[in-house]
Amino acid sequence: MLEGDEEETEEDGFQGFKSGFVAIVGRPNVGKSTFLNRVVGQKVAIMSDKAQTTRNKIQAVYTSDEAQIVFIDTPGIHKPHNELGEFMNTSAYQSLDEVDAILMLVNAEEPIGPGDKFVIEKIKGKKTRKFLGVNKIDKVSPENLAEFMQSIPNQEVFDGIIPLSALNGNNVEKLVDTLVDLLPEGPQYYPSDFLTDHPEYFVVSELIREQILKNTFDEIPHSVAVQVDSMQKDELDKVHVYATIIVDQKSQKGIIIGKGGKMIKKIGVEARKEIEALLGSGIYLELWVKIIKNWRNNKADLGNLGYNSKDYKN
Repeated sequence: MLEGDEEETEEDGFQGFKSGFVAIVGRPNVGKSTFLNRVVGQKVAIMSDKAQTTRNKIQAVYTSDEAQIVFIDTPGIHKPHNELGEFMNTSAYQSLDEVDAILMLVNAEEPIGPGDKFVIEKIKGKKTRKFLGVNKIDKVSPENLAEFMQSIPNQEVFDGIIPLSALNGNNVEKLVDTLVDLLPEGPQYYPSDFLTDHPEYFVVSELIREQILKNTFDEIPHSVAVQVDSMQKDELDKVHVYATIIVDQKSQKGIIIGKGGKMIKKIGVEARKEIEALLGSGIYLELWVKIIKNWRNNKADLGNLGYNSKDYKN
């Protein structure tokens, strides 16, 4: 709550402070996580060039003196092939009914395709305000960008279309200001230094999974999950992190460990740097690899790994 809220009358409202919730949607790999990290100024969602990197709704918070936006970075909407995919889509769809605005992102490097059109169809009937962010404009020429902008279908669905680069920050501030303008007056839901509602265990597990995706390329697709078993601080303020990498095939376990353990060592070294930046302290990281056959199609396994919610429907 804002200081002095308890003394406000109903007529006073929130003294001009604006707040609300914005869902970020789009097909996989359009830069939703990159945008979110740019807005809040710190990594709260992992980034990868592989599709469907985000699996849970990542809630992150932007706060200024005038406003607070709670962003919900949804998993990329796609055609599901297993229970994990069903969970991801359900998670994304539910977000659309819980927000004050919807921000859809598309990738300016690629033509508008069936996946983008599918997302537009899903959101066009929603009564909430909708904006389209044309991301990755730093990767295309002005001529190609102009052609792309003209090719966007159903432009009347959106209250505004803004080209931007989440990676470089171009027009990101303009988009945030646009969202703030449409938000209602309301309370400050979270403290000013609050960035995400996910616990450290979750963020740490995601940082480890990010390095697996980066270092194993296409050898390990989306059959990998990470579970942080414990995090303990010792007397020297060093945090000991113990985590298990889950795969569903023996061959995948061998790839992650690598010859002579070189791959898992590399994953650990790079993940440790990210975790140290997150926690602000030294880290001891120990990783194990475990095989759980067909875990992406087992609801019990999905629940144990955090891909389950009370809202998930069969």
